[in-house]
Amino acid sequence: MYAVIKTGGKQYKVAEGDLLKIEKLDGAVGDNVEFGEVLLIGGDDVKVGTPLVDKAKVKGQIVEQGKDKKIRVFHMKRRKTHRKMNGHRQPITRVKITGIEA
Repeated sequence: MYAVIKTGGKQYKVAEGDLLKIEKLDGAVGDNVEFGEVLLIGGDDVKVGTPLVDKAKVKGQIVEQGKDKKIRVFHMKRRKTHRKMNGHRQPITRVKITGIEA
């Protein structure tokens, strides 16, 4: 069984036991989280939401709170000797999916 959930403005296809890297969620390592925005539940019989599946939940557990890889941002204006280098590390949360309830 798998599900498509929406969190942090993105959609993810998840199954039980998967490890997800998503936008930062509030909570400490070991806390349980629940995703209520389930768009689709698949398997033997597919349930498609309009836009959400009624009474469906995906449960998970926070495994890690941290930052993603550094992204380099480089600005340059030609013929002006202007160069600027910035970096950004997005805060992320790693979640292990523990169950899907339809």
